[in-house]
Order: sequence, then C-alpha cells, then structure tokens
Amino acid sequence: MSDSRTPQPLDIPAVGLTTGAVARRFGIAPTTLRSWDHRYGIGPAAHEGGRHRRWTRHDLSVLERMCQLTSTGIPPSEAARTALNESSGVASARPADQAGGRADEPPTPPAGPPGKDGRQLRGLRRAAWRLDSRAIEGLLTAAVEERGLVAAWDEVMMPALNAVGRKWERSGERYIEVEHLLSWHVSTVLRRAAAPRGGGASASSVLLACVPGEEHTLPLEALNAALTEHGVAISMLGAAVPTEALDAAVRRTGPAAVVLWAQSFGTASRPLARHLSSLKWGVRGARMHPAVMVAGPGWARPHPAGTLRPRRLGDAVRTLLALTAR
Repeated sequence: MSDSRTPQPLDIPAVGLTTGAVARRFGIAPTTLRSWDHRYGIGPAAHEGGRHRRWTRHDLSVLERMCQLTSTGIPPSEAARTALNESSGVASARPADQAGGRADEPPTPPAGPPGKDGRQLRGLRRAAWRLDSRAIEGLLTAAVEERGLVAAWDEVMMPALNAVGRKWERSGERYIEVEHLLSWHVSTVLRRAAAPRGGGASASSVLLACVPGEEHTLPLEALNAALTEHGVAISMLGAAVPTEALDAAVRRTGPAAVVLWAQSFGTASRPLARHLSSLKWGVRGARMHPAVMVAGPGWARPHPAGTLRPRRLGDAVRTLLALTAR
C-alpha cells in the first residue's frame, strides 16, 4: 500500500461514506483502515444505531492529512496524533521537536539509527521475525538493566512494537504471530520488573484500568512496573473493565489516582472520566476524590476538563508519585 496517492475531492453524500467506499477512494485496504481506527482513532467519529459507521467530511479530512504525513516517512502513530490534534485545533510540535515522543506512543526511530540504540533495536526486530523467544527476552532484560525501566520502554520496547505493528499493517495483517510473541515477552519482562521487593508500599494506591472495550494493556503494565519500583501500591484491573466495575473499585479502594487507558478514540469515554472524577468518600468536611489521569492515543483530542494528561511515561510516573506522597 502506498500512502502517497492523492484521494479524490471530498464530494461526499450527506449520509457519509462506508469504509469500503473510503478504501477505494484513498487506495487503502479496508483492513488497514479498520486497524487505524482501532489503534489510533482515525475513523468515523459517530454512527447511528443499528447502522454501520459512516465517514463524514471531517473524518475524511483527518484521514487525508494522516496519509500526507505517512507519505513523508512519519510513522503512522505519530501521523495519526498530529492529524487528530490539527483537526481539533490543538497545536502540534514539528516532527523535529517530537523526537522524545510520548509515553503512550513514542515515535519509532529510523530503520537503521547509528550507535547502541540502533543495534539493540535491530537485534530485537531480527529476533522477533525469527520468533526467537530466548533472544527476545534476553535483549529486553538487558535493556531494562542498562537503561532503567522508563527509558527501556521509551527507547526500545515501544519503538520495536511500533515497527512490528507497521509491518503487520502494511502486509495485509500478516505476521500477527510476530507481534503477539514480542508483546508476550515485553509483558513478561515488565511483570518481572514489577515483582514486589523489600519494604512496604505507600498507603495511597493508584488504580490502573483500560476503559470498556479496550484490550491494550502493555502501556499500563509499563506504568505499573515503574510505579512499583518506587513502592507505590497498585491495583491493576487490566483490559476492558466495565463501567460498573470501575465505579465499584474506586468506591471500595479510595485510590489517590485512577489511570484510564484508551488506545483509540472510539473507546475513550469522556463521560466515564468525568464520572470517576466526581466520586467522593470520607467524612463530611474531609471528603476526598481521586485524581483521574487519561492516557493513550484515544485521548488525543482535548481531554475531559479536570483530568490529567501526561505526555510520556516519565511524566505520568512523576505526577503519580507526587499524588501518592500526599
């Protein structure tokens, strides 16, 4: 697939276009469009009950902008974030200013960067394509030991996962076994790093959860491991937590903060974030409520008022450490 095609003019019917029609117009496989919608929130923003979602003029403009950016070599994740930010009027840094990336989805480095970073990434990608479990786990473990967990996530794990994900998208969703194997070993190394150590955890907890319908847990596992290193008590609820369960968990544990992960715009529930922010407990005159942090590319558009939005993993860790210290 080539993103450099120029789509036809955006003369669309009032009811919008189907995904198949958009795929023909832009010369992009329907499976790729669905993947971009699921991963990055580039897709129809609304739908009518009982009908397939339709692409509006605004949706197509965002998609067109993403295609323009990817045709210049910008990774899909970064292109999607820029396109969504521009469509909502949020200022976006120049690509050169984004080299540091964000914790939830840092940009992938070039295929062959010089130095140690490049060697580690190339080695990890080669091991993944070979389905070499021993080499993958060894390289990931070494990255954590040498760089620390936060830097290993930003500089090695996420770039490698992004590279594998792009290969999967561009090959018509082949090589899914490569992505699954790499994800499994990243999760294994993160859980090992999060194993309890000596000393007691802080009394104030942080509750980590994916919003309803969201299955991507690896970024939360990275945050869990990083906070555990600092002795913060974590309640990890994992993937696709129903609204009722989140409400009950917050009321039962009274956490200092709740982190909600959403990979795509379609799963990012602003009403849920506002609801959790409004929960209170404790005696009258000293009632408390949780800080709500929204993380993931699904929240790329202006996030709900009163919530926290970290730009990368280190920012999230520092903010949550300050909250639990209170």
